[in-house]
Amino acid sequence: MPQSEHLSDFELFVMLAVAALDDDAYGVSIATRINTRTGRDVSIGAVYATLGRLADKAFVSFRVSDPEPVRGGRARKLVSLTPA
Repeated sequence: MPQSEHLSDFELFVMLAVAALDDDAYGVSIATRINTRTGRDVSIGAVYATLGRLADKAFVSFRVSDPEPVRGGRARKLVSLTPA
């Protein structure tokens, strides 16, 4: 299936959430932000699938955070927008 040059509404929602969350953008925070701002229930799977498409289109990039400073703290896969 060919990649579309156009962005879907949900891809735009995800990118806006990433921009608003800045350094705290990861899957759950993005889904929560979209839900809070739009009232739309968002599945975490839809967010990660969309982030994958956006990464393929070079709109976002990923980095791994340091683990949370608690016992058993996990690292997060943080998302940031790429320069235009």
